[in-house]
Formats: sequence, structure tokens, C-alpha cells
Amino acid sequence: MPAARSYHLPVSDTTAYSSPLLGLPGAAPAQESDPLAASLDSRGVAWHYGDPLAEQRRAGQTGVFVDRSHRSVVKVSGPDAATFLNNLLSQKLDDAPPGFHAETLNLDAQGRVLHHAGVIRTEEAFYLDLPAEQAASLRDFLAAMVFWSRVEIVEAPLGLITVLGADPSAIDAAPATWVRAADGRTDLAVERHRLDEAAAALAGGGLTPAGLMAWTAHRVRTLEPELGADLDAKTIAHEVPGWIGRGDRPGAVHLDKGCYRGQETVARVENIGRSPRLMVRLHLDGSVPVLPTPGTEITAQGRRVGRLGTVVHDHEYGPIALGLIKRSALESADLVAGAAALTVDRDSLPAFEGDKAGRAAMERLRGR
Repeated sequence: MPAARSYHLPVSDTTAYSSPLLGLPGAAPAQESDPLAASLDSRGVAWHYGDPLAEQRRAGQTGVFVDRSHRSVVKVSGPDAATFLNNLLSQKLDDAPPGFHAETLNLDAQGRVLHHAGVIRTEEAFYLDLPAEQAASLRDFLAAMVFWSRVEIVEAPLGLITVLGADPSAIDAAPATWVRAADGRTDLAVERHRLDEAAAALAGGGLTPAGLMAWTAHRVRTLEPELGADLDAKTIAHEVPGWIGRGDRPGAVHLDKGCYRGQETVARVENIGRSPRLMVRLHLDGSVPVLPTPGTEITAQGRRVGRLGTVVHDHEYGPIALGLIKRSALESADLVAGAAALTVDRDSLPAFEGDKAGRAAMERLRGR
């Protein structure tokens, strides 16, 4: 099957970024000849340092650090910053204390996802991090909504380094502006001119560098999508179950906050319906000569039922991927992408998707 057209948001900055950590021994950037890497947000940092599967193994043993400094970090500060962001984004931020961190979405009026960002509040500001090619369109949107709000929106000169599988004490010496921990990882925001210094401090704490391929395998395992690779222009929040805040997990969408653009769709799906598709983890038949690339159609008995997202070789499971699949096809035994047979990882299906209070109320009114 031919590859479906990939989802690309407005490009923000065409300036090519090159991380100083590409100077570390063995650093190899993603190559255009490798479609599994080139189709991801991977430009400007190391894809691996010579032995990508060993780097993944070390993430579960002694710990590694991954250069993700190619992402952009947007700083929103000022007396009204909390209320301003709370009114626009899907996360509840008006009463977020310093140290709070989660994810957040910018939705359109129909509830479709335009931007997905990490968010953290410090004593001085909020910081949003997202792929560089999407940062300017988010900044432009925020700037257009300022009106009389007392806020300042700028791109912060920070780069992310992500630590996987390490004791927290291993990062103590790194010069970080802020630190957040979630889903088996710790992210450090470091001033770009101090990235070399941070890498040396982490190496002094016993960590070794790992390329973005190790991060990608972690991301697929933990069901964390990359918007441009794993989703499409029709995606709504509930198609990524981990984005919906439940219990102690804030996710990217707070279900009990005030109005924001796209909230009507979120509320309708949460209370009455279900998303038409789900993002799941897939296992691929590794015996095929060429693995399918992100954007390839997923079919069942010749019928299109979804699209393939990130594909990566995992050191334990072999080739794994994220996929966006119609609910009606999740039980199919005939899923295929390109020449590769696919199997849905049952552990990636959501155990709970809300009480559907609105649907229950309608059933009671109907006497059922």
C-alpha cells in the first residue's frame, strides 16, 4: 500500500539546528536514507552513538542521557500568564503551583489537535516545549490572543536533555534551569551554551550518551506520540487515552476546567460517546525485507482502517510502532502495513475511558 500523506503543522523556523553534543564520540545524526528516522523530529541531534540497541539496554541498567535540544522552548511570563494560558489550552493552569508539570494541547474549534506540548511552571514563568517546526505557529497563536493580558511570550534559549533509567542523584551536578520527572524519565532544561557542560556533568555521574533512537523506543513503549509522525489532521484528544487526565495523572487534558477552544468536543466524547479511533502500540513482523514507514496505511482484508506512526527497533521486542486504528478493527487478526503483518499490543488498550455519565443519563430518561 502507498504511504498516506503525513500530517505537518505550519513550519516555524527553517534555520538548521546542530547540537554541540554532535561532537561527542560516535555521534551519528539521522540520515535521510533512513526513512524510519528521517520521518521523525530528529534533525540536529544524534540518532545514535554507534550501537543503538546497546544504548537502549543501558537505559534500563546504568542509565543514559539523550540529547533532545532540537526541541523549542516557549516561555510565557507576566502577572496574567496563568489565567492567559488556562483560557487557551487544555490543561488546568490557573492555580498550578511552581513545580507543576504536565502536557497540554491547543485545539481548534472542532476539538482537533493543533499543538501538543510539555508544560512546566517555575517561580518566574511557564515553559512550553514542542518540536521546533511547530513552535512559531504556537507562539503566533498565543501572541494573537494577548489583547490586554499582561504577558510576555518569547522563545527561551534552552535545550532539553532527557535522562532514562538513572538514579536521581546522577543528575544533581548538571546545570539545569528546571527539571521534571515523568513516565520513567527526567527532563532537564539547560541553557544551550551550557549543553556541553551538562553532558560532562551527567557523564561524571555515571551516565552514558544515547541517541534519539533510544528515546524513540522509550516513547513507543510508553505510548507518547509525536504529533507530526503519529497523528493526523483529524486527531481529537480522546484518540490518545494517555492524554486524558484521570486520577493522579494530569495527562494533557483536564476534564474539570473552564472553557477553552475545542472543549465541547472533549466534553461530548467524555460524557456521551467514544473516539472513532485509538492510538495503540503495534508489533511488526520483522521478517519482511523493508519495514513500513510512518504514514503507511494500515489495512484489514484490504480495507483501510488506520495509519502507521513511529516505527523503531526495540532491543527486547524487535520492531514496534504506534498506530492510529479504527476501534472496529482493533480485534482484527489481519492487520497489515506495507508488507508487514501487525499485532495490536493488548497492554496498550485503555483499561478505563470514563463513566460516560451523559450516556447513562439518556438511558435513564429512555427507561432503560
